[in-house]
Amino acid sequence: MPHSVELITTIAAALGLALIFGFIAVRLRLPALVGYLLAGIVIGPFTPGFVADTALAGQLAEIGVMLLMFGVGLHFSLDDLLSVKKIALPGAVVQIAVVLLKALESLGALATPNGRIAVGWLIVEDLVMVMVLVLLPPLAQVFGNAPGTASGHSLLATLAITLGEVALFIGLMLVGGRRFFPWLLWQVARTGSRELFTLCVVAAALGIAYGSSVLFGVSFALGAFFAGMVLRESALSYRAAEETLPLRDAFAVLFFVSVGMLFDPSVLLTQPLHVLAVVAIIVFGKSLAAFLLVLAFRYPLNTALTVSASLAQIGEFSFILAGLGVMLGVLPAEGQSLILAGALISIALNPLVFTVIEPAQTWIRARSKLARKLEQRDDPLAELPADVTPHTLTGHIVLAGYGRVGRHIAEALDAQGQSYVVAEQQREEVEKLRTRGIHAVVGDASEPAVLIQAHIARALMLVIAIPDAFQARKMIEIARTLNPRIHILVRSHCEDEAALLRREQSVDVLVGERELANSMVRRVSECVKGQAEAHV
Repeated sequence: MPHSVELITTIAAALGLALIFGFIAVRLRLPALVGYLLAGIVIGPFTPGFVADTALAGQLAEIGVMLLMFGVGLHFSLDDLLSVKKIALPGAVVQIAVVLLKALESLGALATPNGRIAVGWLIVEDLVMVMVLVLLPPLAQVFGNAPGTASGHSLLATLAITLGEVALFIGLMLVGGRRFFPWLLWQVARTGSRELFTLCVVAAALGIAYGSSVLFGVSFALGAFFAGMVLRESALSYRAAEETLPLRDAFAVLFFVSVGMLFDPSVLLTQPLHVLAVVAIIVFGKSLAAFLLVLAFRYPLNTALTVSASLAQIGEFSFILAGLGVMLGVLPAEGQSLILAGALISIALNPLVFTVIEPAQTWIRARSKLARKLEQRDDPLAELPADVTPHTLTGHIVLAGYGRVGRHIAEALDAQGQSYVVAEQQREEVEKLRTRGIHAVVGDASEPAVLIQAHIARALMLVIAIPDAFQARKMIEIARTLNPRIHILVRSHCEDEAALLRREQSVDVLVGERELANSMVRRVSECVKGQAEAHV
């Protein structure tokens, strides 16, 4: 029976070329994403040869956006965002006012304080961009070329209704969804069927995204993001993320290929200065604004550089926003091509931007009086209060890092009545610790001033609960210089890295997986021994 194969042809061509160009990009030490965009350019309407179905590619891309944002929601909680609200919320809002159409999407959820700030910043930007996507159509009626210009009164009414629908959806998801969908996931998991579990996760993601659009006028992206957030409340969220990862990756590739199909390469030849200007705004202007804002909030120079490097590119929300702008007549097609060119070049340059963080940090400190002034230790959280009891700062523990591992260590020290000082980069955590009467200083413990403020010279032990080997080595060197007899315990994720630290630094290193296995072996042995004694 004859039938159309356009869908099959589009998927096969997109995935096949994405594999080829992605492989080449990785071999050239570029992100695979660059290869996916190039694959889209090759099968797009602006290059000779085979042209894929752009309409079908657009629908596949929409699914990709939903699954992509669902994955972001699965790995990011509201608590994580609120933990960095004092820098992520105002920082992102102020920066968006500078570069409104330059929203950045980045999916790497890091465990370090710098990573949480960067991810929180990106999530706020994405949420604001989703709001822009919701509000742009009614605004285009007044400020764009769309027919049927609305009066000021009807515009305000439209905006109020739109915001009310979005608020209602978010409220329902945070109140009811956080209870119902994790419960549903448990019921399906109890059947023991892996297929049903995966189906439940995907159906929840796409179903919530589609339902939010139909019932509340919310974008698919925002609906899928909140679907991930509510499912994250379940203890099965990690399994949900793992089971759906292949599907999310496949559709994410299709999304980026479809974006590449919209790009007209001739813009690089006809408007090279415009392309350079867009790239400069993304890589330098956007990053510089973020850099200055983070420093203004009195975060360390390293944090400012990390956040600014994370923001030195733009991603899928910019693509979606540009496409909507073209459809509504408020952005010319040439503008869309310029945005895509800027995105492609900035994404390709982003790995290079991260490699210059350390050299840039050294260069800025050496030449900028302002940067040194902003990092001066006149911050009240950068040193212990004057009323701290002196005897608690002798023979104490210095705990570098107060993440999940650091919290468990602190709880154990509290239970033993052992005095300790926490060195943590996240200001909000330091403020909370001080309200509980716990000694804590804010800053990067790989900086001598921070360890000095933690009284490392009189400490019994330095416990490094930060999984960054480079920072750990710097902390060890500084601690040994200030206190040659100090005992040092380091956390590591890798056996090879742990062996290197033990050999080079002569410190005790605990590896998460190995220590967990040893604990399980001890527990099994205790259980077997108990059973044997019961039978005697």
